Order: sequence, then C-alpha cells, then structure tokens
Amino acid sequence: MKRKFIISGGGTGGHIFPAISIANALKKQIPDAEFLFVGAIGRMEMERVPAAGYTIEGLPVSGFDRKNMLRNVKVLWNLMNSLILARKIIKRFKPDAAIGVGGYASAPTLRAAAAFGVPTLIQEQNSYAGVTNKLLAKKAKRICVAYEGMERFFPKDKIILTGNPVRQDLFSVNAKADEAYKFFGFDKTKKTILVVGGSLGARTINQSIIANLEKLATSGVQIIWQTGKFYIEDAKKASAEFTSAEFLVTDFVSRMDYAYSIADLVISRAGASSISELCLLAKPVILVPSPNVSEDHQTQNALALVRKEAAILIKDIDAKEQLVSTALKLINDDLALKSMSDNILKLAEKDSADRIAAEVLKLIG
Repeated sequence: MKRKFIISGGGTGGHIFPAISIANALKKQIPDAEFLFVGAIGRMEMERVPAAGYTIEGLPVSGFDRKNMLRNVKVLWNLMNSLILARKIIKRFKPDAAIGVGGYASAPTLRAAAAFGVPTLIQEQNSYAGVTNKLLAKKAKRICVAYEGMERFFPKDKIILTGNPVRQDLFSVNAKADEAYKFFGFDKTKKTILVVGGSLGARTINQSIIANLEKLATSGVQIIWQTGKFYIEDAKKASAEFTSAEFLVTDFVSRMDYAYSIADLVISRAGASSISELCLLAKPVILVPSPNVSEDHQTQNALALVRKEAAILIKDIDAKEQLVSTALKLINDDLALKSMSDNILKLAEKDSADRIAAEVLKLIG
C-alpha cells in the first residue's frame, strides 16, 4: 500500500525550507511515497514547493489584522472556508500522517486531519511557541522542537528535541573557503563580515549599515552585504562612493554556502532557520531580532543563545547606534570570536530532517 503524507504551513522561507526537507527525508526512506503540500494562497510556498518538485494546494487563509479590526470579518470568512476545504482535501487524499511546520495553512489542515483520525506531528521552530502550534498541540501525537525548555508550551510526553532542518549545501562550507575567496574576489588574509536580513531583507539592519558606511569602508574588514530585494536601490545609492572590491552590496547572495565559508562574523535577524544554520556552522553572530513578528519570538530565539554566551543581541531600536561599532570591535577580538564559535556549536542539532521523518514513520507504524 502506497504511503501518503500531507505537509502544511509556510509564509516564510523559514517555514517552507523545513517542510521540503522533511518531505525529502521521508522520500529517502519511502521512495514511492506520495506527498501533498497545503499552503496559503498568495504566499511564497505556492511557488517554492512546486520548484522543489512537490504538488501543493492553496487555502484562502491569512493572519488576523491587529491594526484594522474590520478586515478580520474577511479573515474569519476565509478561515471558515479554509476549514471546509481542508476537510475535503483530507477526505480525498487520505493521508497516513499530517505534518505541520507553522504558518497560516497548518491550522485548518491539521485540525481537519485530526478530526478524521489521521495522526499529526507539528514542528515548532522557535524557542517561543506560536499560537497556531499551541492550539494544534492538544491533538498532535508528536511535537518536534528546536530548543530545550519547550514543556512550558507543550505536553512534556509529546516533545522530541530534533532541531530545525537546514540547507544541505551548507554542511561542507569549510571545505569551500578557497573557492569562496575567488568567487567574491576577496583577500584571504583579511577578516570578513556577512550582513544578512532574511530572504526579504531587514530595514533596520540596512539602515544601520547605511548610517555607518564610512566607518565600515575604512575598517580594513571585507563586507558582504545582502540587502534583500526591497532595499537594494537605496543601499546602492547610499554606498556608491564606498563600495570597492572588498565591499560587496547585493540584493541576494546566490552562493550563501560560499558566503558562510569565509564569514568571520555574521550580522543577522533571529529567525529560527537562520539560527539553526549558524549553530551548525559554528559562526559568531550578532543578532538583531525583528520586532515585527508574533509574540516577539525572534527576541526569545536570540536570548536562548545569549544565555549560553553563544551570540550577541542588539535590540532593533539600538541597532543604528550600536550595531556597526559592536561588530568592528568584535571582529578584531579573536578570543571572543573563538569562544562564541565554540559555544554556538554546542547548541547545534544535526540530521534534524531525518530525525523528524523517523518520528513520522513511528506514528504510522
């Protein structure tokens, strides 16, 4: 009998990539298994999932608007429709198990699956559980988490510490350093700072770099600055007189494995996937948590590292004033960099996708 799996969630790359990784890990174990992804119409999973070779169906679901309460009439209507559609999908596809990775679509999909007696597993990527996963936990058979101490949100007997799946091409980054220096045209005798703000960019991080361009350009440190597509024009205009062979400004780094391989220090938001990658790669990092996320979960993610002396946290509101000066001071402190690298590596969880897939397979016997 052919095994069938539904995987639901999305909204950001941080949700989509783990979802695809789990599907790939299950496919490795059961090559003829059938997969159906369920996402939210208009969100990036509707493009990214088919590009990875999987089928996806969309639900008209979205998040609540906390600023304009009237818009929530439509949100509730769409949620009701999504619940009906999700039940139809479960009834038609008849999955052996349903996996939720967070994001708007996972709530109606996993609720429908549980209602039909399909075993469900949820993956919580953050150190502070989201509302959706807290609600779904009551019916879930397994809850795979990336941080210790998650029993404050979920029943202890359901929790499995697996970590978050990361991009496979990142695992061999250290072997790529020579190629990477050539790729970027950088000097291997100099230190390098990698600045990233997630797949869409980060306004505050970009503004902090723009406010301190001269300081960075004259520091003797090489810079790879990924601005994100929304901020590239402003960044290029502001940095025109400072960019050089050692100061790269780009909207998107096509070879992030190369960028990581030569980065002595990373400046980043505190999304769950980014942190998981940085742990596995043992990269010293300054984290600037986004204030525009539910339950301020990025600050909680960052604090989990700060408590272990594995990262430095700079608040979004303080970044313009403190970020660049802190980075330039840290990049020249080899002892501090080494200590942070050692400490962050201790938090790494390896083979996460395979471990989550193993839990799914246990559910279906």
